[in-house]
Amino acid sequence: MKWKPFVQRGVGMKRATKLVEAGKKSVSIKIGIQFSKRELDYLLDQYELYKGQLEQLDKELEDLVETLPGSKQMMKISGLGSTTIALFFSEVGDITTYSHPQQLVNLAGLSLREHSSGKFKGQTRITKRGRSRLRRALYLSIRPLVAHNPTFKALHQYYTTRSKKPLKKQQSLIALCCKLLRVLFVIGQKQCEFDGSKLLRGLPQIQALQAA
Repeated sequence: MKWKPFVQRGVGMKRATKLVEAGKKSVSIKIGIQFSKRELDYLLDQYELYKGQLEQLDKELEDLVETLPGSKQMMKISGLGSTTIALFFSEVGDITTYSHPQQLVNLAGLSLREHSSGKFKGQTRITKRGRSRLRRALYLSIRPLVAHNPTFKALHQYYTTRSKKPLKKQQSLIALCCKLLRVLFVIGQKQCEFDGSKLLRGLPQIQALQAA
């Protein structure tokens, strides 16, 4: 792109050059840079302050979660963190008040329902009639579990590759969310350690799944 030497309704090269030279000698430029640096320092100080406060809150939250029944055993599950456990208890409350894990599935809105009308038979989907924050926490936590936990990784592989009615990846993740709720229910009720072999028991080609 070439600058025109003269433009009637704009700024030409000659005038632009004068403006640039005048700006270099302007006192306001130096003062502006000085205050910009100071403002940046203030913002960095605020960032460090907020970062420290968040770390303190995380530590207090983790200490509080450890006092809840079964939480220590839950946090020992590979791929499951204290934040997820805290969200779980904040949504379900006292887990001893539930008599069956399906109640937690219904609470999360993960129970299945067929969308049909008259003679039309629609797809089977989750109801989503529950606590959306609990459902979101479960969905976000199941991904690292599938990636880092051997048991959930094997289950995901089985659900998506089985010969009869294989699930799509999204369907498998939803099914594993329900499985995770049942695991948390049992641990919360009995304060027992997580045993992944029990979830894989009875599945076809169990040895191949465990090896994977």
